Amino acid sequence: HSQLPNDSWQNGSAPLFTGLDLLLELKPLFIPLYAALVAVACTGNLFLILLIALTKKLHCTTNFLIGNLAAADFIMCLACVPLTVSYAFEVRGWLFGVFMCYFVTLMQAATVFVSVLSLTAIAIDRYVVVAYPIRRRISRRSCICLVACIWLLSIVASVPTSLHTHYLDLNTIGHDMIICEEFWKHEERARLLYSCLMLLLSYMLPLLAVSVSFCAITYHLRRRKVPGAAYPCQDKWTKTKQKTFRVLTVSVVCFAICWLPLQVVNFIRDIDEEFTILDKRYVNVIQVSCHLIAMSSACYNPFIYASLHDKFWFHLSSCFFRKKKSSSITSCKASRFNTCSTLADAPAGISD
Repeated sequence: HSQLPNDSWQNGSAPLFTGLDLLLELKPLFIPLYAALVAVACTGNLFLILLIALTKKLHCTTNFLIGNLAAADFIMCLACVPLTVSYAFEVRGWLFGVFMCYFVTLMQAATVFVSVLSLTAIAIDRYVVVAYPIRRRISRRSCICLVACIWLLSIVASVPTSLHTHYLDLNTIGHDMIICEEFWKHEERARLLYSCLMLLLSYMLPLLAVSVSFCAITYHLRRRKVPGAAYPCQDKWTKTKQKTFRVLTVSVVCFAICWLPLQVVNFIRDIDEEFTILDKRYVNVIQVSCHLIAMSSACYNPFIYASLHDKFWFHLSSCFFRKKKSSSITSCKASRFNTCSTLADAPAGISD
């Protein structure tokens, strides 16, 4: 549903051509915005991926999930957004062939699900860290399996969209247009059911996961003491976990705000095929505007993790300017705590 429509082919009707004409008039505005979005998102997420991959101290469950989230955003902005935008503004329609039509549709939906499932998994992981602080964290191999399962489930959830995507070359009937669109002919009930299910899974799920996790974490932070830790260290540990969860909450809220307009527009289009709510003349511009806002969610995570703590800059500088530094910093830790640093934790001496 994040695929942009190119509706100008349908019946050759004036209202739809008017809608496309209005969109093309705004092309000088939208193209630079999309270009800036792709540049910022790809650069920021690539830095985040490299930072986690190259810094051994950051190799733990939470950071691998953050890296998975960054990878999904990077792939979406690099492989999907440019082609989708080109399709929206190209009067000849889809110019990238049959394979890319289905591949981009599949990957654009899959990367959104990967982001959602990664945020959900991070919320669960944060709860486990707080509720069971001395429990051994899952191994690197198990974490890799978790990431693989997230991608597999995301691709499976995206298959119906790809199966109902059609590549139509209208040159055979005299129109200089190639269509790559999602059609559910004679399956209206199935389409609405799938749309509602995807709305719940791709939008409501992370909000629900973070809300439940927030309540559970708040309860445990108030009721439970850190085993084997002195009270000053317990206070520091509690503040660290609270800040870590704040980063996650900001990330999910940002995701929810960015995707809300597109989710609403898609839902309206699903139930209003006659365009009685959204005027045909403006639906393309509305859809593109909402798509731009939704895709911008890929830009924010690197800045969220960078702005809400100091450790991001510490690890980033250590990756690119490796110098031997002696440190006399002593940190208060429970004796059996994991030694991995979570990107969102602060200060640097506190472990995950």
